[in-house]
Parts: sequence; structure tokens; C-alpha cells
Amino acid sequence: MTHFIQDYSEALPLESPVGVLELAELLTSRICHDLISPLGAIGNGVELMTMAGVADGPELGLIAESVATANSRIRLFRCALGAATQGQTITAAEINALLADYGRTTRHWTEFDINQDLPRQEVKLLLLVLMCLETALPWGGAVHVTRSASGYALTAEADRIRYDADLWTILRNTATKDGVRPATVHFVVAALELQRQNWAFSVNHCAQTIDVTLTCRHP
Repeated sequence: MTHFIQDYSEALPLESPVGVLELAELLTSRICHDLISPLGAIGNGVELMTMAGVADGPELGLIAESVATANSRIRLFRCALGAATQGQTITAAEINALLADYGRTTRHWTEFDINQDLPRQEVKLLLLVLMCLETALPWGGAVHVTRSASGYALTAEADRIRYDADLWTILRNTATKDGVRPATVHFVVAALELQRQNWAFSVNHCAQTIDVTLTCRHP
């Protein structure tokens, strides 16, 4: 019998934050992939029970609503936090359907005013920024997304805005992570994605509006 012992006491860390980010993306994709199938099976089972008249009432409706909410969130998380291969594209119809389903489970609505296919990596970045804007809209609101020759503009509007300057500073400086919690980790991921894709970021805000501009730095 052969015994093998590996000493990791002097193991080197991953070489860069991008390496850590890629690992996190693969883990997210795996988790989302494994959760989608059983959720879909539950949804199909609820639908069949309803059609067969086996059960009816608020309990079944609550299960169906919960499954729909989980499905919409997992689909968005898979696109925003999962792996995105260079060269992949997403159609405008797919993006609008994704945001419409997600909007039904949140207090804000996203108006996506882009009618063309987009690179999946850019959609990933847009969704991460949308998640950041969602954090600023705890009481609800609307987000408008448009495209220009140089990049994208995202405007969040609401009667009340919660603007946390420490969190938004992370998008300019990935070394600043004070105050980050699991509920706000997307700010760090968005900052790393901006760095990886080489996009410039700017934000302006007032009492009822946050304007975000993403500008491509590629030649």
C-alpha cells in the first residue's frame, strides 16, 4: 500500500484576483446548473397537480410562486456571477425575458432599451451593475439601460435612494472592501469584472437618481 502525504503549509495562493474570480464563476455555474433541474421538476409537478385537480388552494400557489422566484433569481445569478465564454452572445429577447422574470420578484423594474444581440461578457457586467443599483433601491424604483457608441448608461430612479458611498467606491478601487457583506459582494465582483474587461466606470447621484456610465477602453 502506498501512502501519499501532501504538505500545503507553504502552498502559494492563486496568482491574481482574476484567478480567484474565475474559480468563483465556475463554482457559481455549477451550483446554478445543479439547482435549475430540481426546481424545474418541482414547478412541473405543481403544474400537473393543478391541471389534475389533485390539490388547489393558497398552499399550492405559494409553492408555485416560490419556485418561480427561485428560478428567476438563479437564472440571473448564473448569467451575472457564472462563467461567460468570450465570443458567446445573448439576444435582446433573452435579456428582456430574464429581466422581466426577475423584476416580478423584486421591488424594482428594469427597462432594457437595447434591441440587438450583445456579448455575454458585457451582459454579465451590466447585470452586476444592475445588482449594485438594486442595492440602492430597497424601497423600489426603475432602472433604464441604454447603449451608446462608447458603452452603456444605466439610470436608477426612485422616490427614495439609498446611496452607500463606501460600496460604490469599491467599483473604483478593488482594494477597498470595507463594509462588504454577502448581500453586497456583487460590488467586489463588478469591480473585478470592470478591471478584467477594461471598462471605465463613473457614477453620479442625487436624492432620487443614480446615473452610471460604462465606457469601453478598448482601442
